[in-house]
Amino acid sequence: MSDTQIDPKILEKIELLQEKFKASGQDMISYLEGLLYADYLTYWEYINLDTLLSLQQPKTSFKDEKIFIIYHQITELYFKLIVSELEQIADEKPLSEEFFKARLERVLMYFDHLISSFAMMWKGMEKEQFLKFRMSLLPSSGFQSAQFREIELMATDAWNLVTVAKRGLFGSTSTAAELFENLYWQQGAIELATGQKTLTLKSFEAKYGKPLVELIQGYGDKNIWRKYLEQADPSAELKDLMRQFDLKANVFWPLAHYKSAVRYLQRDPVDIAATGGTNMQKYLPPRFQKVIFFPNLWTQEEQEEWGNGWVVKEIFGEEIQKGLLNLLLSYPWNLSMGYFLV
Repeated sequence: MSDTQIDPKILEKIELLQEKFKASGQDMISYLEGLLYADYLTYWEYINLDTLLSLQQPKTSFKDEKIFIIYHQITELYFKLIVSELEQIADEKPLSEEFFKARLERVLMYFDHLISSFAMMWKGMEKEQFLKFRMSLLPSSGFQSAQFREIELMATDAWNLVTVAKRGLFGSTSTAAELFENLYWQQGAIELATGQKTLTLKSFEAKYGKPLVELIQGYGDKNIWRKYLEQADPSAELKDLMRQFDLKANVFWPLAHYKSAVRYLQRDPVDIAATGGTNMQKYLPPRFQKVIFFPNLWTQEEQEEWGNGWVVKEIFGEEIQKGLLNLLLSYPWNLSMGYFLV
């Protein structure tokens, strides 16, 4: 082929482009001219690297605060990936089991990274630095992470997320607003002394209350549990993936925070208070609220023991007996690491 001839493969692509632009009523020549003048894309431009690296703005001079900020930013990005996968499951029509399983496997992979990554907190920061700089974060709290709330509401019927004391009072006839006001994590943001909503909760509701209520409405018939029920004959493999999702989101993930709470906040309970004023010990340990996305996939005994076994092995070690564990969990520490910031 001479230098003046055009590669047939290039001509083929040009013809395909012409068909594409013609179908959309666009002028292909204009787009090609724009391509001619456009600069080459760089890695740092594509991922907005300069902006990304400028987003860490500590509030104190403690060096380890940067670790704290970066960890939470990474966590929120993983949450965004999980939300994206749940959206795909909800919106796929028709939803094949293979597609369902593939997206759930991704969700589990992201949660595995999240759970293991919490070592960045309890291994990566000096305890004394953390206990000092955390007090400059008032009244912010990881309680205010809306994306984790989105994951919960996209996963299951909202009445499964109602605080355990009232869970049997709500169901399919309840309004989204009623359900929102009684979700389990709402009860964890009540001031211990007054019983009133904390500033943390009030500001969270002001920013995210309306979209979260709308999410309850929008996912009432297409949350992950409803999509599972639509499967004609769900396989044992799909059921297992659903159960793993439930465990990772509602046992392993919150208990990873509990492990950090033990690491950093195991002091006189009077000295440890949540920066957001949240009453975290009311809902952080899984055994208290027993948040289960898919209760129909678990036996009654499994539900009753929700969260008990893993905390013994992973947090206190297998040698700790359940009686001692129950004593530790019932002790009135304010283990308020929160879901993230405290």
